[in-house]
Amino acid sequence: MLDEMEESNHNNVMEEFDALTKDVGRVQRETLGRILEENSEAEYLRQCGLDGRTDLESYKNCVPLVNHKDLESYIQKIADGNAGPVLTGKPITAISLSSGTTQGKPKFVPFNNELVKNTMQIYRTSFAFRNREFPTGKGRALQFIYSSKQFKTKGGLSASTATTNIYRSTEFKNTMKALQSQCCSPDEVIFAPDFHQSLYCHLLCGLIYRDEVQLVSSTFAHSIVHAFRKFEEVWEDLCSDIRDGVLSERVTNPSVRASMSRILKPNPELADLLYDTCKNLSNWYGLIPELFPNAKYIYGIMTGSMLPYLKKLRHYAGKLPLCSADYGSSEGWIAANVNPSLPPESATFAVLPDIGYFEFIPLSGDMENVGLDSTAATFVYDEAEPVGLAEVKVGEEYEIIVTNFAGLYRYRLGDVVKVTGFYNSTPELQFICRRSLLLTINIDKNTEKDLQIAVETASQRLMEEKLELIDYSSHADMTTDPGHYVIFWELSGEADDEVMGECCNILDQSFVDAGYIGSRKVKAIGDLELRILKRGTFHKILDHYLGLGAAVSQFKTPRFVGPMNSTVLQILCNNVDKSYFSTAYG
Repeated sequence: MLDEMEESNHNNVMEEFDALTKDVGRVQRETLGRILEENSEAEYLRQCGLDGRTDLESYKNCVPLVNHKDLESYIQKIADGNAGPVLTGKPITAISLSSGTTQGKPKFVPFNNELVKNTMQIYRTSFAFRNREFPTGKGRALQFIYSSKQFKTKGGLSASTATTNIYRSTEFKNTMKALQSQCCSPDEVIFAPDFHQSLYCHLLCGLIYRDEVQLVSSTFAHSIVHAFRKFEEVWEDLCSDIRDGVLSERVTNPSVRASMSRILKPNPELADLLYDTCKNLSNWYGLIPELFPNAKYIYGIMTGSMLPYLKKLRHYAGKLPLCSADYGSSEGWIAANVNPSLPPESATFAVLPDIGYFEFIPLSGDMENVGLDSTAATFVYDEAEPVGLAEVKVGEEYEIIVTNFAGLYRYRLGDVVKVTGFYNSTPELQFICRRSLLLTINIDKNTEKDLQIAVETASQRLMEEKLELIDYSSHADMTTDPGHYVIFWELSGEADDEVMGECCNILDQSFVDAGYIGSRKVKAIGDLELRILKRGTFHKILDHYLGLGAAVSQFKTPRFVGPMNSTVLQILCNNVDKSYFSTAYG
């Protein structure tokens, strides 16, 4: 009877979503009207001259398109303790911190309970569609989720990552229980101050409840890969803990040890089973389903900068499906994955039209009309006027503009998406890239996706040597004349100089942008440099961001390290083992 009730609840959620997406133009106008009505007294809107009006035409005429820098003074005023209606009518209850990997330092983003409600709506919607495709019974989720450092702003607001703000909410716990997804780990593990101790205990909890684990998840695919790389190192210690019922001395936090003592009991039979399983695995292929035989799928954000980790994740997953999580950012959610059976590379996300007001700036697909603003280090498009959610066209690319319930108005998110189709009348989006420029020296225009393709092409050569590319980043080195691209690689082992020289040449030739090729031919851009890093370098970068207050589950490796990321660039440059220069262009 209970299963029938739960199935009925999931069907109700899908029916509600179906009704919501039948007329998104109307829903969007009503949503914008509600946002503007609730925040009509906000200082920012009054300064824009909106004067309490809530219609779309007045809004677009009065309120400009902005980026984060335009709102920093208002957000800082809130953080410093101004309790008045600065950006919203109702008080901002907390500050979310972005990961900081794009700009080199975390951004302050306003957070309130409306964003929690939006998050739960996204979770319920995507879970309903996902559970129809991959039904899970009563059980647990092995969730590699982590809190971040939390501090008080000058005005007394709590500041931490958006994920931490969500995990601390009672709505999150209640929603997860309702979705049959009780976390294996106790709260003390999730909110442990030391990430390394938390990760070890997440793995241990998962093994203790191995037969109950229905899914394995984290915010980002990187965190799942990182967790099972660590498992390769510590699996014997984990087996020992389970055999004796005594937690490893590597875990020193008293509250974590106390919480683990309540679930860790001597279990020699389980320890022997796990030990034999690991001993008999070939190169750790299919590790996750071997450890968790009842897991139905693996879940997390797997698009954009997470795509390079899919190869290793598939290795660990064996035949388990990979399901990409929903589309959002530190600023809030946008769309849910209602097509969970699609592979992550093809994942699309249907916009929820009542969680915010969305506009889209049409972008030239071939980028021929893009100019370079050298001071901002970003591409400047010849832009058309933004269009509404109901006005986008299939096959076109757009930059997303967000208006939400937490005080962001016509906010340029910086993401480029492609419209792949429609669910009823709401568009289904495919994430393309961040709009900010990745690599440029002359007239070259290489995005994060271009870099990813070049790295994937060159790393095929490593497979012949049974080597693995662990992670990578890049830098436009302007200290040489002419400037040149620097690509940083961390490898699983050593390769001889001839192989790495070949990889360097392949990298250089795999950037197909006409501006780059032409500049290389006339020596306006110097020879590409491939720098091989010492093992553990990217772990040092992770530790750097954790020290700034980021959560590991929110961490994204910076694919381009510019001047604003001087500390990260220093970490990379101080850990170079060998360098190779391309000879591809003579």
